[in-house]
Amino acid sequence: MNSGGTLSAAGEAVSSEVFGAPCWVSLTARDLRVTQDFYRAVLGWQWRPVGLGDQFRTALVGGVPVAGVAAVASTWQIAAAWTPYFAVPDADEAVSRGQERGGTPAVGPISLPGGRAALLADRDGAVFGVWEGQLVAGWEKWRRAAPAFVRLHTRDAFDAAIFYGQVLDWASERPGHCEVGYEENEVVLRNEGDVVARIFSGALGSAPDPTLRPHWEIHFTVSDVAACVRAARDNGGTALHGGPNTREAVIADPDGAHFTVTAGG
Repeated sequence: MNSGGTLSAAGEAVSSEVFGAPCWVSLTARDLRVTQDFYRAVLGWQWRPVGLGDQFRTALVGGVPVAGVAAVASTWQIAAAWTPYFAVPDADEAVSRGQERGGTPAVGPISLPGGRAALLADRDGAVFGVWEGQLVAGWEKWRRAAPAFVRLHTRDAFDAAIFYGQVLDWASERPGHCEVGYEENEVVLRNEGDVVARIFSGALGSAPDPTLRPHWEIHFTVSDVAACVRAARDNGGTALHGGPNTREAVIADPDGAHFTVTAGG
C-alpha cells in the first residue's frame, strides 16, 4: 500500500494470499508539512511522494515503506486518525459481510492504483479498512519493520473476534488463514506464527476520553520511548499516557491522531 489506504502497483503479493491479516496502516491528516515534520522528529521517518497527488506521502524507515499519509481530513471532512487495513480477496464481499453483521460502511469500496479499498466501522464504532489487490512491495519486510502490531480496544473481545472473524475469514478452513487464540486475557491473531493483532475488552462507548472508547490502536516499535515522548511534546504533540520510565506511551500528533510507541527488544 502507498498512502491513504492505497497499495503499490509494484507489489510482490496480493491480498488474497494473506487474507484476514493487517496489510497496511494509514493516517488521515490536515497539514502535510506539519505531519511530516512531526513524524520525522518523533519516529525518524523519511518521506517520498506517491502517484495519488500532492497531499499523499509514504513514510520510510531504512528504505522500507512503513505507513501512508493522506492530508485530506479537512477536505473530506473526516477525523484525523490512524487506521489499520486488512487484506481481503474481495472488498465488496467484506463490506457486505460487515454490514450484515451490524457494522457500518463508511467509504467505498473505491478503486485506487493497484486495487480497491473501503472503510468500515464495527458494531462498537471502531474504524478499520479493507484492501483488495496488490500489497506493498516487500510486504514481509513491511510487516516486520512497521507496526509492532495493531490492537483493538473494544467492549467485548470475544464478540469483536466473532465479528472480525466472520468479516475477514479468520480461523476458516482455507489454507493460509489467520489463527485466533486467547492469551493473557486477550484475543490474539497470528499469521504464519507471527502475532499481527490483539483484541481486548474494557472499552467504554460513552467515555469522554477517546483512548477509552472502542478503537484500533497502531503500535510502532522504537528504541527509546521517553525520547519519542519528548520529541512529540517539542513538535506540537501530546503524551496522553506513559511516564518517563515506561516501555509504552500513547501519543497524539498535532492533529489529535493517536498512536502508541512500544519499546523494542
